[in-house]
Amino acid sequence: MQVRSSVNASKFRRSIRLGLRSLWLHRLRSLLTVLGIVFGVCSVIAMLAIGEGASHKAQELIKKLGSQNIILRSIKPPEEQKVSNNQNNYVLDYGLKYEDIARIQGTIPGVTTIVPARVMREYVWNITRRVDAEVVGTVPWYPTMRNHRVSRGRFFTETDQNHAENVCVLGERLSRDLFPIEEPLGQTVRVGEQYYRVVGVMEPFVTPDADASASGAGSSQPAVDRMFIPLETAKRRYGEILFKRRSGSFEQERVALHEVTVKVDRTERVVPVSLAIKDLMERNHKKKDYDIVVPLEQLKQAEETKKIFNIVLGSIAAISLVVGGIGIMNIMLATVTERTREIGIRRALGAKRGDIVTQFLIEAVILSGAGGALGVLLGVAIPFVVTATAGMKTIITLWSPLAAFTISALVGVVFGLYPAFRAAKMDPVEALRHE
Repeated sequence: MQVRSSVNASKFRRSIRLGLRSLWLHRLRSLLTVLGIVFGVCSVIAMLAIGEGASHKAQELIKKLGSQNIILRSIKPPEEQKVSNNQNNYVLDYGLKYEDIARIQGTIPGVTTIVPARVMREYVWNITRRVDAEVVGTVPWYPTMRNHRVSRGRFFTETDQNHAENVCVLGERLSRDLFPIEEPLGQTVRVGEQYYRVVGVMEPFVTPDADASASGAGSSQPAVDRMFIPLETAKRRYGEILFKRRSGSFEQERVALHEVTVKVDRTERVVPVSLAIKDLMERNHKKKDYDIVVPLEQLKQAEETKKIFNIVLGSIAAISLVVGGIGIMNIMLATVTERTREIGIRRALGAKRGDIVTQFLIEAVILSGAGGALGVLLGVAIPFVVTATAGMKTIITLWSPLAAFTISALVGVVFGLYPAFRAAKMDPVEALRHE
């Protein structure tokens, strides 16, 4: 047995040397054949890395909204927009009310925390610097609920809230715009006629685009300049009616709250609670002047979209591998024709059909394996280039290079079988007569 295995190993090594020598004699042809596999493997890895990065970004943006949160937003009904265009002095009354919060807290079990917010578009001043920003009136537990932390200083406290203090926390971008060279903490900013003392600066935050994130595209809305003040301060400073000035006219809106974030005690109760809130809102709002966003549902949808996205990208890239395999088969068939006399001589000297099959399969696998190795190197490099040049996040999973290389080797075996068997079936006598 040991002698037989030693002989087989020796024959196998000799077949590899013959295969390498044969491919080296036709270097240009071998290189062009390998390129089909190289680009196929490269496209599999690169496309999956780009798709994985886009999906990961989308899921991260959704997670920032909180998997246990339900977000309600005020939206202006279409019919109200028509009225506001026709009547400049018309007061638009729509959106979320404090009564909605009371009903949710009082009737729906599982709700642990509620974060109301009121948003006003205003100019924020630091002496001569002016920035058009969103002034957000909210509650002290906003950072915890919305996964938006304070980077410097502090958020306003319940004492600030109860006394309607003129304190504020600046968004990171607004802080840079208003105080490019000095520390904002302890400074004052002006909004209208009111001055606010800066007590904190928030971390950078990107607002997810709900539709695009759910689709797995990874899109997000541009970072908005924001300034946070206590909700009680916002109620006292801005009153019940908000004024929106436009060129030549202005709008008046009565919107109690622009956004309400509801936290549920357990993740598995998020969907039932969202359905209960939807039913409650439908019964108490005659018009659709609100929107309900459930980040958990968006996250699940993004994960499903990711699977479909990977299948589509993988299928497209796999076609490239098949094309490369066809190229290998074509070249191997041409090689069999060119080496007919060689095959006849080997058969005459005692080579079996299995030896001929092994010889040509080894050459096909060498071609596909070399192409697969080069394709893996190029496929791993491309995502880094995309990230460096386009700023797009890419993620290379461990399984994608392994799968791509394995498939490339299998392509060599599958598409090399027919030429190998065709060579083995040649009549030795006829092969020796071939010129």
